Amino acid sequence: MADLPCRQVVEVITSYLEGSLGWRERRRFEKHLRGCDACSRYLEQMRATLDVLGTVPVDTLSPEAQSTLLEAFRDLRH
Repeated sequence: MADLPCRQVVEVITSYLEGSLGWRERRRFEKHLRGCDACSRYLEQMRATLDVLGTVPVDTLSPEAQSTLLEAFRDLRH
């Protein structure tokens, strides 16, 4: 859908799953999903991955691990 490109869906899927998208963005996201089988499947895959892997609370990571992860993902959005 031209209103929200697939690339942008991929960029905000974590925010959607965490419930941190604003209502407008969430509405655009869900509208896109209704018309895009590929992004709907991707969302299902992400949910399945989270169900299997669970979560890692930030406070359980050592400072070194936090630093390494932040460095690794720092330029991900660019």
